[in-house]
Amino acid sequence: MTYAKSGVMPLLKKAHEAGDPDILIDKIPYAQFLGIQSQVDGDKITFHLPPKKSNVGNPMLQAIQGGALGGFLETSALLHLMTSMDMSSVPKVIDFSIDYVRAGLFKDLYAECQVVRYGRKMVNIGIVAWHDDRSVLIARARAQFLIS
Repeated sequence: MTYAKSGVMPLLKKAHEAGDPDILIDKIPYAQFLGIQSQVDGDKITFHLPPKKSNVGNPMLQAIQGGALGGFLETSALLHLMTSMDMSSVPKVIDFSIDYVRAGLFKDLYAECQVVRYGRKMVNIGIVAWHDDRSVLIARARAQFLIS
């Protein structure tokens, strides 16, 4: 089944035109499972992961599981790309790497994405995550997406 027939492309177009990632978050089961939310302020999109018991990896430390943190950052990058740029198809992840800087604690987690390079076939995105203070990073990630 093509994306056009499945109804994905009209959804991408709607999210891009509105500049609202929530249009896509509402249709992505994994984003809903993690509990991802978005906050749009003009052209700036901040993704928010509220504390959720199912995202905890170590109950003794009350630390977010590394896979949940990585999934949050990768999904945030994908949502940012699909919302901020006009896509002719759903981007595909080519590469994703993450540097865990500090433990992700059981409290609000935020992420922002920045397009580093936009080519004809690929997009490179940098993602940063923090808790209370944006200058104190929890993790930094890089993602490459195939866009054509």
